[in-house]
Amino acid sequence: MLTTIVAAVLVLGGLIFFHELGHFCVARALGMGVTTFSLGFGPKLLKVKKGKTEYALSLVPLGGYVALVGESRESDLPAGFTREESFSLRPAWQRLLVVLAGPLANVLLAWLLCWVLGFGWGQAILLPQVGKVMPESPAAMAGLQKGDTILRVDGQETPDWQSMAEAIGASNGRPLILTILRPAPAPEDGSSLREVGQELQLSMTPKRATRKTIFGEDEEAWLIGITVSGAMSYRELGFWDAAVAGAQHAWGMVELTAESFLKLVQRVVPLDQVGGPIMIAQMVGEQAQHGLAGVLGLAALISINLAILNLLPVPVLDGGTALFCLVEMVFRRPVPEKVQDWGMRVGLALLLSLMLLATFNDVARIVTG
Repeated sequence: MLTTIVAAVLVLGGLIFFHELGHFCVARALGMGVTTFSLGFGPKLLKVKKGKTEYALSLVPLGGYVALVGESRESDLPAGFTREESFSLRPAWQRLLVVLAGPLANVLLAWLLCWVLGFGWGQAILLPQVGKVMPESPAAMAGLQKGDTILRVDGQETPDWQSMAEAIGASNGRPLILTILRPAPAPEDGSSLREVGQELQLSMTPKRATRKTIFGEDEEAWLIGITVSGAMSYRELGFWDAAVAGAQHAWGMVELTAESFLKLVQRVVPLDQVGGPIMIAQMVGEQAQHGLAGVLGLAALISINLAILNLLPVPVLDGGTALFCLVEMVFRRPVPEKVQDWGMRVGLALLLSLMLLATFNDVARIVTG
């Protein structure tokens, strides 16, 4: 329990703090005033003033906040600050950069975490190894067995499950020759020594069938009737190769997360799948039991989710403020203050509703086991 709490606080607090750090760095780079930059919320335990900004360590370590000068009203100018340092008096494009800096910082953090994972642990590869063969499927009729590894499809190398599935899917129903590696049987004397497996070639014709996507939707595909075993291998990466692989992995998470939000709006993903801090804490705790790599990978995914969530065009979130800035840039006049106020109220109501839904789902999952 203690491990779960500590890991969850470090991950959630670190991700939100990095988000606020993005806002802070860009605001200061543009010469905007910052009254407070706090690590954590609530009562301040420690604080030090450097220049005009107060840096604080607060009681609740889940995140942090940046208080910009003139963030809400033109008249909000604390003593010692000038109008030129006011956020609200700056051009819309400058305010837009500050607003977008938070989500972009989370994407950058995800990339850095993926980079560290690639360099420290290597690139994870899901092997094209058969976990289960469906009865009366093309694979079963051809003699494919559990534990077989598919090396090639019609002579095309298949180093991972994805490339193997794509090669089979591209067949359009024509017969295929699969080159497989069948593991040698275990020695009868119980020895740990085991012979090298045998390469075989099997012919089979994929069938058009329906399968479920990761979002639970039905899709048509050419299949041979096998499931993945889950076996993994890890390829060592150099420093810069890990950077490239990390960027590709992070971008893949961006695409998947954005599609997940879209599917949620389209009601493809049911609302009971929405989770909140409790579910995140449980997931972080589970990964913490398996080592640092799992925690870093999950932290990267949560960081991407935090970025996409904040970019939604909902007032109160960064995306809503960015939308107001874009409208002002297009029409050369700010959005009327009354419209912004009503937008903030609606956005706050939506955000609170989402938080209540997520908390309800989290509690329901705990109660139902």
